[in-house]
Amino acid sequence: MAKKEESKELLENPEVIKEKLEGIEHWAERNPKILIGVAAALILAVGGYFGWKYYIDKQEAQAQKEMFQAVHYFEADSLDLAFNGDGNNLGFKQIIEDYGMTPAGNLANFYAGAICLKQAKYPLAIYYLEDFKANDLLIQPRAYSLIGDAYMEQKDFENAASWYDKAASYKPTKEFTPDYLMKAALAYEKLNKNDKAKEIYQKVIDTYWESSAVQNAKKYKARLESNS
Repeated sequence: MAKKEESKELLENPEVIKEKLEGIEHWAERNPKILIGVAAALILAVGGYFGWKYYIDKQEAQAQKEMFQAVHYFEADSLDLAFNGDGNNLGFKQIIEDYGMTPAGNLANFYAGAICLKQAKYPLAIYYLEDFKANDLLIQPRAYSLIGDAYMEQKDFENAASWYDKAASYKPTKEFTPDYLMKAALAYEKLNKNDKAKEIYQKVIDTYWESSAVQNAKKYKARLESNS
């Protein structure tokens, strides 16, 4: 209550405001080094932020330029050239090393992981894909699903199911989530967790009834029920 009264007095009484300002002024006169230090720290912090942002923006522009040829190789299925470069243009591996702090360098992790998965280098695929981070609806859950694929290929069905679940629960969409759910159900079947698999198939049937995955979900669920 006393603090409220003091605040009210401060707002309504010019003399009180004057006294407070004079007190601050006297403190500043007695402690010039502290005041200068605080001001210098603020200037350095602001300057450092804008300097860092300028540096990252410049690095991002260069990284995007370097990635152009690597993406072209990836789309042409020239995976070794996309990953390692061609001697004149950088591959995704070097782009990650040189520009890892930029958005382009982050995206290079996704490409590198996808390449390693195609080349059956499953631990390396997981390494790169786990380093990829995004907030979008499409690529991030796709990365989670690819990690699931890498574990599935290694017959680590527990981790595969976990990553497929993560892909399916990340910002669900009617276009892609049913596929992630179907993969998760298969992983649970491999783990002999048929009740969990049936539950997921039913979710596809009930929630994504317009999806092309529905027919398979019905078929696989019926198979499990007939075998139980």
